[in-house]
Amino acid sequence: MGNIRFKHILVLVGVLFIGGIIYLSGRGGSAVPAEAAELTGMSVIVYKSPTCGCCQNYASYLRRAGLNVTVKETLDMNAIKEQYKIPAGLSSCHTTVLGEYVIEGHIPVEAIAKLVKERPALSGIALPGMPVGSPGMPGPKTGSWDIFGLTASGESDVFMTL
Repeated sequence: MGNIRFKHILVLVGVLFIGGIIYLSGRGGSAVPAEAAELTGMSVIVYKSPTCGCCQNYASYLRRAGLNVTVKETLDMNAIKEQYKIPAGLSSCHTTVLGEYVIEGHIPVEAIAKLVKERPALSGIALPGMPVGSPGMPGPKTGSWDIFGLTASGESDVFMTL
């Protein structure tokens, strides 16, 4: 009986340890750089699926950067992608709106700050997919990311590389 209880305790400790690692790794890319100070107090809307955890992590990352974040859950993310003219090849799991700009995916605040500061003739920026180590995603960053600038006509080009 004591041996079974000990095994249960070991399993519980293992689950808590692994859960802690998963929780902490889910905060990947969570360091907020100094450039974020320019964004303090700005309001954004993050559109996400109700079941997406990394999107919630990204919203928390934006809050830590000083942004006022409203999360809007939707079961039809495709409609949001169409509304903001996100090209299929540049889409991610969530879409953020900041004023007249759309911010697609797990984009670091450095890119958002550059967008706000320079105010280019773009409809927004996108980081396709869900890169490991990007804000809200687990794991360490393992390479560079191309952030694409989006135009209202559906064209795109590299806006910056991080």
